[in-house]
Amino acid sequence: MTALGLAFFGVTLASSSEAGVPAPLALSTEAIVQNLMAANARRAVSLRGYRGKRVYKLDYHGVFGGHAEMQVEATYRAPNQKDFKVVSESGSKLLIRRVLMRLLQSEQDAQQEQNRRDLEITPANYQFHLAGTEHTPEADFYVLEVKPRSKSKFVYQGKIWVDARDFAMARMEGSPATNPSFWVSHIEIQYQWAKIGGFWLPIHNHSVTNVRLGGRAVLDIDYADYQIMSDPQTDARSPSDKGPILPDPSSVTVQPH
Repeated sequence: MTALGLAFFGVTLASSSEAGVPAPLALSTEAIVQNLMAANARRAVSLRGYRGKRVYKLDYHGVFGGHAEMQVEATYRAPNQKDFKVVSESGSKLLIRRVLMRLLQSEQDAQQEQNRRDLEITPANYQFHLAGTEHTPEADFYVLEVKPRSKSKFVYQGKIWVDARDFAMARMEGSPATNPSFWVSHIEIQYQWAKIGGFWLPIHNHSVTNVRLGGRAVLDIDYADYQIMSDPQTDARSPSDKGPILPDPSSVTVQPH
């Protein structure tokens, strides 16, 4: 993980359900979870690969303080290959090296088979409780409280918002089940996904880390310019070669990608 404990990445892939039939709101916790698992399994099969761009922004207020930014091109190929290309860097070299670069390494580590299993949002890894439902002009959501069954740097405790139509995670708020470092006293994380071009994709991550000896780090990650690969073996053209930019599943599901 990172020196400041910012490398907690919940990665989840989620494309939209083909059926797209609105789900009734009166479902049990077990039924919601089973539908979520089944929908994500179908989506995982359909995703062959993607490209996308990210902007990392980190502000640290503490002993030395500092700001760092990094632009990254990300590529995913099924079932577990993820590569990153750093396009630009600015700000504190220390924060870039000790935090942002380690974030990328943590996400690659999460692709390992055992870590992927640990990341899955399933009854084997989590306990679920239906906290309620939430209605917005855009969609309805099931709000589930999630509690990990074991301590791991790859799992979190908090709440997830499940889209009632597609059974995809649209939002998460929580904290890691265990602090990734002695120097970290607490981490709060927020993830947001949106349905873009038939897939549920991450659009923004926000985390606040309190350092034990004083200090506070705020990390924001914005995702954009998604492109879905039709064939990860032959689709080798860069994003700029492919005409209109299509959305992509950059890391979003119950199955980490």
